[in-house]
Amino acid sequence: MKLLEIQSSPRGESSNSITLTKSFVEACKSANPSIVVDTLNVWHERLPEFGEEAIGAKYKAVKHETMTEAESNVWERIQSLVRRFQNADRIVLGSPMWNFGLPYKLKQLIDLAAQRNYLFTYDGKQYGPLLHAEKAVAVYTRGSRYLEGTPIPPSFDHQAPYLDFWLRLVGVRDLRSVIVDNAWNRDRQESEVSLANGKATLERLVKWFLN
Repeated sequence: MKLLEIQSSPRGESSNSITLTKSFVEACKSANPSIVVDTLNVWHERLPEFGEEAIGAKYKAVKHETMTEAESNVWERIQSLVRRFQNADRIVLGSPMWNFGLPYKLKQLIDLAAQRNYLFTYDGKQYGPLLHAEKAVAVYTRGSRYLEGTPIPPSFDHQAPYLDFWLRLVGVRDLRSVIVDNAWNRDRQESEVSLANGKATLERLVKWFLN
């Protein structure tokens, strides 16, 4: 089994989302030592900019047109990212909340890798998935909590709803999301309890994830 672990925090060992996903991956490896893990940290990958050459290559690939040398070079880098998704049997993704949404580097990865006819299809009317990653676990950490009647109601959540939608769009058929609220705030004890509960929830998902 090949597992793609996506890390999106730049905080390394200090990151709650990375700590939780790494703990889950290690639990999976303990249960199944044959698992091969591909760790993709968006801050270490030196992702190409999704600029003029990349978007030019994107449209030419869809139309099967000849690319310039610069477009071909960036397209090959994009294809290397695409293949890491295509090779995965399972996906584990961790994301902190930044300004009610995603870290910009994670969105950059999605913009680069989510190419038509590679991760999904579109015929002008409907979208279709192309990945064969049957299951995924998404871990969302937040420094606070969305609550009705507060300055940050649930409608402000542009983190979990977007990523859950995107993972299903590209082909994940069975997705479990683990949301860890109050992972970092003024009440250290509350944060520790939230993180411990998140870790316990992930441990309970190992058997389901591997079957």
